[in-house]
Amino acid sequence: MNVRSRFVSLVAVASVAALAACSPPADDNNSSDGSSSSGTDASAAKSVDDFGGMDALVKAAKKEGTLNVIALPPDWANYGTIISAFQDKYDIKVQSDQPDAASQDEINSAKQLKGSDRAPDVFDLGQSVALANTELFAPYKVSGWDDIPADFKDPDGAWTNDYGGYMSVGYDSSKVPEITSLDDLLGPDFKGKVALNGDPTQAGAAFSGVVMVALAQGGSADDVAPGVNFFEKLKKAGNFIPVNATPATVESGQTPVVFDWDYLNAAETKKVPSWKVVVPAGKPVAGFYFQAINKDGPHPAAARLWEEYLYSDAGQNLWLAGGARPVRADAMVKAGTIDKAAYDALPKVQGEPTVLTEAQAAKATKYLSDNWAKAVG
Repeated sequence: MNVRSRFVSLVAVASVAALAACSPPADDNNSSDGSSSSGTDASAAKSVDDFGGMDALVKAAKKEGTLNVIALPPDWANYGTIISAFQDKYDIKVQSDQPDAASQDEINSAKQLKGSDRAPDVFDLGQSVALANTELFAPYKVSGWDDIPADFKDPDGAWTNDYGGYMSVGYDSSKVPEITSLDDLLGPDFKGKVALNGDPTQAGAAFSGVVMVALAQGGSADDVAPGVNFFEKLKKAGNFIPVNATPATVESGQTPVVFDWDYLNAAETKKVPSWKVVVPAGKPVAGFYFQAINKDGPHPAAARLWEEYLYSDAGQNLWLAGGARPVRADAMVKAGTIDKAAYDALPKVQGEPTVLTEAQAAKATKYLSDNWAKAVG
């Protein structure tokens, strides 16, 4: 069974749930407020049909001329290439702010910059942050909506899962011994060398890293306390370092061991030949990120065109080229539009995937909020 099918099967069983650039001259087919020639208010459009078709959406988006994105590192799931491809295809400037920010930073920015032309137009969020902030999202169903399994999207289009992967441990084999189990990390060879990608109370990757450890330490999707306890032990041993792991920290040697998504750790093997990646067997933690439109974003048509691009075959294959698993993969395999070489090259994973339900994610989020700082600081 392929990776996406395993995710879908698990869902069936477990009920998974910066300054803007100046706009170009106005297009005669669009009004000054960015609505389409048919009079559609772009901020209220729930599908491309509301614009009267893709051509009208493209015109409205080009009139706005800019798309504001946030927290999209160029090395994260191939986002650098995706941004460049979108700009080249539509001649729309993508203003990318705070590329190394966390999911919660996206929400904070949207609230703080509401009403300004600097506010983010779209979000790419971890599960816990996304589900806690759905009131900020504008419902929109992309053209490939029917290809996305029901459990991977809000029925009204408020959010849609976009790409996913498995939580893993990446390590520099020239600086630390081979990692055969997570308990190895408590040893003296790992002093000052273990890091997370962010704060688990704010960042999706770090959150899932704690969940992965919890499962390996006897916990469950309903009990992440063993994960927090493990990181407390790591800190007491002097092995855990409060550094947000990034490609720069990996390549400089500052973070020789990193808990992160497999596609991000795998990307480092191309830059650091001694970098190895391990997905713990048994109960691998799988997860998809959440894509949504900021209902108060300053460029509503460009935001919707961005979503259409991300969920097109081209956009999905670009995520795949970055080692991530695109949400429309199964439908694209059937249609023959998937990048087969990239799809076949995805890491093989042993064991039935664990994906937290909405209730489990909420429970884990509260536990981390109450206990992470006390345990790890």
